[in-house]
Amino acid sequence: MREQILKAIELNGKRTVEDLALMLGNPESEIAAEISEMEKERIICGYHTLINWDKTGVEKVTALIEVKVTPQRGQGFDKIAERIYNFKEVKAVYLMSGGFDLTVIIEGATMKEVALFVAQKLAPLESVLSTATHFVLKKYKDFGVVLDEPVKDERMAVTP
Repeated sequence: MREQILKAIELNGKRTVEDLALMLGNPESEIAAEISEMEKERIICGYHTLINWDKTGVEKVTALIEVKVTPQRGQGFDKIAERIYNFKEVKAVYLMSGGFDLTVIIEGATMKEVALFVAQKLAPLESVLSTATHFVLKKYKDFGVVLDEPVKDERMAVTP
């Protein structure tokens, strides 16, 4: 039942306990208890709204930063990841395989604000060896949701 609940609320976090009970064929009390338990276990870590900021007129810059670090003895990458994710600008931190160690996703009001974060807060950290910043120019799909539906060509086909 857990996996079914998680799949249902991952697609739509606004689903009510009543809706989930109907969908899954379980009593509301069981669904509510299961959700509560998953929240306590930090399986469900929050409920978020996906916003297409490009349509709001609010200026936001998103950047993905590749970070190479020196893992700390006995703590690996966890301690440096914790230091990084505690910055308010940081939206996500992922441990990666490949040519760099961490991907850090941040948001700022301007490119300059993001650049200053990297230069003044991230790069100077003791374990950070190097960074490479990539700015997101446009989001087409985020969290499984297409943000802008493609424009359909409604012209009539002309054949000779």
